[in-house]
Amino acid sequence: MDNMKCPSCGGPMKRNGRAPSGAQRWRCRSCGASATHSNDVAARELAAFVGWLLSRGTQADMPGRGRTFRRRAALFWPIWPMPEVVDEAFRVVYVDGIWIARDCVVLIACSDEHVLSWHLARAETTAAWRSLLSRIAPPDMVVTDGGSGFASAVAAEWPRTRVQRCVFHAFCQVKRHTTSRPKLQAGVELYALARELLHVETLQQADWWVERFMQWCEFWSDFLEQKSLVEGRMAYTHRRLREARSGLVRLVNAGTLFTYLDPALCAEGPMPATNNRIEGGVNSRLREVLRSHRGLAKLKRVKAVFWWCYLHVECPKTMADTLREMPTDADVDLLRERYGMRAEDASRPEKWGEGLVWEELHHKTRYPFRNE
Repeated sequence: MDNMKCPSCGGPMKRNGRAPSGAQRWRCRSCGASATHSNDVAARELAAFVGWLLSRGTQADMPGRGRTFRRRAALFWPIWPMPEVVDEAFRVVYVDGIWIARDCVVLIACSDEHVLSWHLARAETTAAWRSLLSRIAPPDMVVTDGGSGFASAVAAEWPRTRVQRCVFHAFCQVKRHTTSRPKLQAGVELYALARELLHVETLQQADWWVERFMQWCEFWSDFLEQKSLVEGRMAYTHRRLREARSGLVRLVNAGTLFTYLDPALCAEGPMPATNNRIEGGVNSRLREVLRSHRGLAKLKRVKAVFWWCYLHVECPKTMADTLREMPTDADVDLLRERYGMRAEDASRPEKWGEGLVWEELHHKTRYPFRNE
């Protein structure tokens, strides 16, 4: 059956002999345009490669049973699926980082429905966070787990965006210092206060919680100032309790603990208090992918994370467009030469996210759809 469509007018086409190369030639019934058609084998093989990478399947389950599949996959490992600039403004954006190795982290931002952007860095530094945030239109509120360097980055890139510290991570921060079964009465009370953070639903409850926390700090202040001799030096006896207290004090002073209760932000609907969207919907899925392919080199694990994020954006490109448009390792090497990066750094993929100027790969816009 004639099922080809004319690339010029969209009309049906009929077979019209063969080209000198042997490919089937087609002719439009309406405008008379002639064209040849061939199957895009590379795009089909890329789809198979990505399907395996994001599944639990083994190489032996793929066509070619291992060796042939690895030879085909070698053509696609050099591809870097990069995010595009997000000029649509969202009410809430969730940010977090997933660590690939001790010196390699992928920072990820997502909305309630889709992944928005991602960035490779050596650590959660201010510069790394700014690179991630600079490609996303400022939202009304951003939810974070309190990674280092984020506060400075959001103040520089999104000065009008309100910050919500994930209350579950705030509770876990206290729990790490007190344990779930504290022995001291001060620890029992502080742990109970931290658990109540998960159930604060109104501004009145938030004010009451802050008041009781301040009362706890005042009541146990002398107790927490006690010192004892440790290895020949005087040190605070209850150091872990002091650290738990300091963490909550910083959050209360910064005003990021109950941002989700702000009436101005809640006018269009309730706001989230936790980072569960990205923890459960993104990070847990990525860890599952990495567990399914244990043994991959660090660079390949990074690209597995990139591919998962790329396929979970709102409108991912087709595999054919991805092959044509996405940068490869060769493009990265060219940028290294252009910007004078040292040769010894070329073998350190964890530097790619910070060492490259990604604007050379994607044009940067100023969010034309953002209402100022």
